[in-house]
Amino acid sequence: MTSVGADDTGLLAPGWADSPAASATGDAAFLQALLDAEAALTRAQAALGLAPAEAAAAVTEAADATRFDVRSLAGRARGGGNPVIPLVADLTKAVGEEYGPYVHRGATSQDIMDTATMLVAVRTLDLVLADLGRTERALARLASDHRDTAMPGRTLTQHAVPTTFGLKAAGWRSLVLDARDRISAVRDSLPAQLGGAAGTLAAFTVYGAQDTQALTAAYAREIALREPLLPWHTLRTPIADLAGCLAFAAGALGKAAADVLVLGRTEIAEVTEGSGGGSSAMPHKANPMRSTLIAAAARRAPQLAATLYGSLAAEDERPAGAWHAEWEPLRDLLRVVGGAARDAAELAEGLRVDADTMREHLGLTHGLIVSERLSAELAPVLGRARAKALLTDLARRTHTEGRPLAELLADEPELKDVNVHELADPARYTGSAGVLTDRSLERR
Repeated sequence: MTSVGADDTGLLAPGWADSPAASATGDAAFLQALLDAEAALTRAQAALGLAPAEAAAAVTEAADATRFDVRSLAGRARGGGNPVIPLVADLTKAVGEEYGPYVHRGATSQDIMDTATMLVAVRTLDLVLADLGRTERALARLASDHRDTAMPGRTLTQHAVPTTFGLKAAGWRSLVLDARDRISAVRDSLPAQLGGAAGTLAAFTVYGAQDTQALTAAYAREIALREPLLPWHTLRTPIADLAGCLAFAAGALGKAAADVLVLGRTEIAEVTEGSGGGSSAMPHKANPMRSTLIAAAARRAPQLAATLYGSLAAEDERPAGAWHAEWEPLRDLLRVVGGAARDAAELAEGLRVDADTMREHLGLTHGLIVSERLSAELAPVLGRARAKALLTDLARRTHTEGRPLAELLADEPELKDVNVHELADPARYTGSAGVLTDRSLERR
């Protein structure tokens, strides 16, 4: 009977605990993927007349994870350095004496381990993509609803010029779509693995395979993965592709989380998570936990991906250590991104936007947030040098006198024919933000 190891509970990983990705990457799920890979191999051989149909049926029937003790397999994996070796022994016994010899016939442990890893990745990426879909739809609504909601644009932590919350949300959505496209492309490219002991498929010819390419193709069809051009035991492009798309996705979601964490500060309060987390010591707090967990994922993902990239330099036809180093960080990366995608969907769907506070904050610099516009608009009226001198003086006075820039401008005789109140209105200086938002929302 399958038991769940303590490392599967996520006690120290609230970012992915209880997420769809947690179940898809757990020990039981990985064990089932290993068994699926073994059963598919026997079926592929049967389809080409290299094994009896009854053997394929017997192996497929026996390949049920609930019939195996995952904790025992984990303990015995130390002997050979991977769980496939003890699993083959247990599966062969479960299939029975007549058809047991057809289990794992011609394959090497890495064939099964790599194929199972690709299966787990595909199944998990499907769940990630579903949550990214939820996220982008919620962000599209926010962008549309707040197309013209003016707010301070901030550069290097300071107010710069006005922007809109719609454009900000559209930018978040653009990154989510970029992540979706990268993950979709990688998911659709992930291959089965079949090479035998040293990538030559030699053992399969001993068992009667005259066309090993046909066998590889049949195996890929049975397992619903791409057919590889070559065995890729030490050609780790699929792993590197997974590392890249997952690390990018974590960073893309992390950008939105970083913005929400800043904009949700008590002294800013322009946005609020729909449901905040509590504090063990301060009853008044509603912490932005969705954003916090996404931000944590964005910090972990690059280091996990780095380990996977480091395993590209694998010696010989099958490496010692490089291949083994991939398993845990890849699973962690799938979990981290899966949890972040779940949290991002909840964050986007529940995010509350305070347009009034955004509008109020546009006035914190007493109108200086539109100084760029005023410099350009007043230069033709006053001359460039005079416009610069006047605005420099008035900027000083807005601070010393506490008066809005528009009011000070209106007192200047030189500007009696200029509608300074309109020029100084931050909400009227958002440039092409609305058009850019509209254009971004056309992307599907």
